[in-house]
Amino acid sequence: MTYVVTEACIKCKYMDCVEVCPVDCFYEGENMLVINPDECIDCGVCEPECPPAAIVPDTEKGIEKWLELNRNLAGQWPNITRKGEAPADAEAHKGEQGKFEKYFSDKPAAR
Repeated sequence: MTYVVTEACIKCKYMDCVEVCPVDCFYEGENMLVINPDECIDCGVCEPECPPAAIVPDTEKGIEKWLELNRNLAGQWPNITRKGEAPADAEAHKGEQGKFEKYFSDKPAAR
């Protein structure tokens, strides 16, 4: 089992999860984070730290799309090891439905 970041992270990107990850397996995109499932040690400490509940185990039904997305983007985006600032409008997008279709970006974070 591994953990993956799902649609709920898009436009929220709180990054509390990054602070607790013991193996630095988070990667940062323009408007969301992903977990490298090949680096994740399945400890689960990130899951309860995520305010929008965007981190789930890969054993959840229907999560295959997100597992593949996390794996692919982790190979393209920069690794993040420290918590940064959440977007100013993160709270407004928390709990919003259909964020993948509306806002998803495969661009890496601007550094």
